[in-house]
Amino acid sequence: MKLFGYSEPDTPIEDVPELLEVTVNATPSELRRLSEFLTFCAGEMDRMGKEFSHLHLSDRMKEFRHSAHLVVFRSTDGEA
Repeated sequence: MKLFGYSEPDTPIEDVPELLEVTVNATPSELRRLSEFLTFCAGEMDRMGKEFSHLHLSDRMKEFRHSAHLVVFRSTDGEA
């Protein structure tokens, strides 16, 4: 797993840095919802295989539309 992030809008994708650490400031309820989203993403990756590209938390769970954007991409590490 790799984590990437940026704080400035319109950053070119090639300039988005890999992060060494992520801090999540959330309530227990938000963490449970985040867990649901990540589990959903894993299921979609299994179901769709290489056709899975990415999912946005705020698209799936509207209560996060004003939060920092969380996007889950399918890793291609180790693929043939």
